[in-house]
This record gives sequence, C-alpha cells and structure tokens, in this order.
Amino acid sequence: MKRQAGPELERLIQLLARLPGLGPRSARRAVLHLIKNREKLFDPLTLALEEARHKVSACSVCGNVDTVDPCSVCADPRRDRSMICVVEDVGDLWALERANAWTGLYHVLGGTLSALGGVTPDDLNIGSLIARVSESGVKEVVLATNATVEGQTTAHYITERLKERGVSASRLAHGVPVGGELDYLDEGTLTQAIRARKPL
Repeated sequence: MKRQAGPELERLIQLLARLPGLGPRSARRAVLHLIKNREKLFDPLTLALEEARHKVSACSVCGNVDTVDPCSVCADPRRDRSMICVVEDVGDLWALERANAWTGLYHVLGGTLSALGGVTPDDLNIGSLIARVSESGVKEVVLATNATVEGQTTAHYITERLKERGVSASRLAHGVPVGGELDYLDEGTLTQAIRARKPL
C-alpha cells in the first residue's frame, strides 16, 4: 500500500488509530482536521496532552485519575463517607458522576476477575478495598460491576470478603432501561428485570 503522507503524519495516524473507537480511517480524518485547525486545536491539544502526561496520576485512596492526590472526589467534604460504590474502571466512575447518581465515595478495581484471562484478586484493587472498608467505618458497599460473567463473579467474591467484616453489600439493579421498549430488549435483560421486580 502506498504511503499517503510523510512518516510523521503516518505515525500520528497509527497512534490515534490505537485509541478506542478510532480505526485507521477515523484517525486519518482526525489528523487532517487537526492540521487544518492547527492554531485552534493542534497546538492546544499538544500542550494539554503534555500537561496531562506529567500531572495526572491515580488516586492513592480510590484509584480514580486526577491531578491531585487524593482526588477531588475523595477530598470533597460533602461526600457520604459511610458508602462506597465499587466500579470496574475509571470510565464507570465518570459515568456515575455525569449522572449525579451517587453522593458517596468510590473504589476503582482496575478490571474484573477472569479465570480465562488469568486475572486473580491480587491483580485487582480488592485488597485495598477491604482494608479501606475495615479502617474507615463504611456501612454499605454498592457493587457497580458490569452484568457480565466476570463482573458478577467479581461482585460475588467481594461480597463474601465483606461478609467476613460485617459490612453489607448491595448490587446495582439491572433490567429494563428508562424509555426502553420490551420488544427491543434481549432475553437476559428481560429475565433480570422480572427477577428484580419491586412491589408498588
């Protein structure tokens, strides 16, 4: 295949194509857009990436990423410190924050248990969660792992560990989304919705 741009641009396209949601075509379009808008986008983006590379790190308490440690969520005095919401990744934490759905603290596991993938409890931030719960008087842990086999296995493992310390655990509800039509939902979602039904 012929090279359509210089090696510097090809390298930039290849690097952008590694980002989630971007393939080679999307990366090529993004690079062209950046070049056309060099002053407005390219230069500020370069500075922002360089600054983030040096200033952003994982929170030593919860695992969120921020420019301060502890992160702004952990440091917020308005947060309910008796509740921790456990998520798989930082993106899940950000999604809950966007929804303004949670007023407690968080804990990022960094993935899920996976026998096939060779991911064990020691590979995740489960030990630090248990230590944190034991030391800080947490009353409830909400397990917001995904409704996958790995997510449910991880939630079950954490629940068993928390029971040993007398801390109650709850799970996010799964089922029919707001505005969803039953005809368009898969069987697993419908089954879960029926099982998790609530009295009116």
